[in-house]
Amino acid sequence: MTISVTPIHFQDDAQLLTQAGFKTSNTWYHGTSSGLVASILNKGLLPSGDRESIQRTKKAMITIGDSFKENKDPIFLTQSKELAYFWATKCAQSRGQLFSTTEEPAVLSITLTDDLNSNVKTDVGAAALLMGSAEEYLEVINQVYTAKGLATPEVDPVTADRMDYLNLLGMAYSKQSIAPQYIKTVEA
Repeated sequence: MTISVTPIHFQDDAQLLTQAGFKTSNTWYHGTSSGLVASILNKGLLPSGDRESIQRTKKAMITIGDSFKENKDPIFLTQSKELAYFWATKCAQSRGQLFSTTEEPAVLSITLTDDLNSNVKTDVGAAALLMGSAEEYLEVINQVYTAKGLATPEVDPVTADRMDYLNLLGMAYSKQSIAPQYIKTVEA
């Protein structure tokens, strides 16, 4: 398993992380691929927003004679630029393989009003587990806590408190679309 090195401008966990977990505020981060940034900045973040990938997968499944059921995935968010970068890397790799392109990881900053921020919920681990990256994600969590000199939390997905996913693992989501005026790219 290879974990990519997070660029220094995304390493924000020194300010965010305590033994109790990641601090939260009205600012969230979303990891995506450079191929999607222009559309997101124009249209905002939408649940199941990568329509191009969904259509390509649907076409492939129909071609091989299989059925395709489209899921309405929420928008993954995290308190940490470093964790968003992990997901951005996964998204860029996935799109690169699907479309035979070279896309770069991109991290977006989302600053919400108090009213909109109330729509952000703890993820309960579905994002990491469903994306097939649970082991890699937990390794990144371990590296982040270790770099801060903290003990890595042990979270049992079956018995964990819902808030552990938000506080200890930095996993949140929104089922609501997020308008472009709340979104900006994180630059070096």
